Amino acid sequence: MNGREQNSRWFLRGMKDGVPIAMGYFAVAFALGIAAKKAGMNAFQAGAMSALMLASAGQYAAITVIAAGGGYVQMAVTTLIVNLRYLLMSCALSQKVDQGMRLGHRFALSYPITDEIFGIAMSVEGRLNPFYNYGAAAIAAPGWTAGAFLGAAAGAILPQRVENALSVALYGMFLAIIIPAAKKDKIVAGIVAVSMLCSFLFTKAPVLREISSGMQIIILTVVIAGGAAYFFPVKEETKGGSTDES
Repeated sequence: MNGREQNSRWFLRGMKDGVPIAMGYFAVAFALGIAAKKAGMNAFQAGAMSALMLASAGQYAAITVIAAGGGYVQMAVTTLIVNLRYLLMSCALSQKVDQGMRLGHRFALSYPITDEIFGIAMSVEGRLNPFYNYGAAAIAAPGWTAGAFLGAAAGAILPQRVENALSVALYGMFLAIIIPAAKKDKIVAGIVAVSMLCSFLFTKAPVLREISSGMQIIILTVVIAGGAAYFFPVKEETKGGSTDES
């Protein structure tokens, strides 16, 4: 089998594995599109944002800053902080691919690094062919973009009652993310509780509530995440079976 045929097989395999991801992305992005419409964005703007940033939490953070009237710097810093986990995923993925891979492929692989695509890519046995990620992204990314576009478009014509009901799906997505992790780890559950309490205080306390929504997200993310990393470092197993703090 020559290189072109091998790449084609990897691409088709990635497309097959990307179908269920695309279906989930469409539903979540549709809710994000409605949120974007509420923030004053039109369907084309929402679709463009989704096409350029395949990140639900990062995109929602940016939409929140836009809705609050925040500036470009606040939006950029907030999005950067919320999306920092993708830097760690990229580092892990770089160990999975052929070390001689061309720089162009490395840059191309950086675009579709999402939680789900990262998960299926890391589960591939042996070395990862970049065309597997390309195939998954070829299905998942359009699903994400189309969902946001149609969500914003539908938000402009749907009755307010229906629009509000669909918006709940976005909060359901975040609950689906935090509840399994909180049930598995008491430390994570505690951090989630602290985050909710601090967020509530920032909306009610006389001085803190004067801080813009974008700055609130930045402060809470840096302080809580930094404190959790310092006081509760993750322990990784070494080859000898012992644990080291990282």
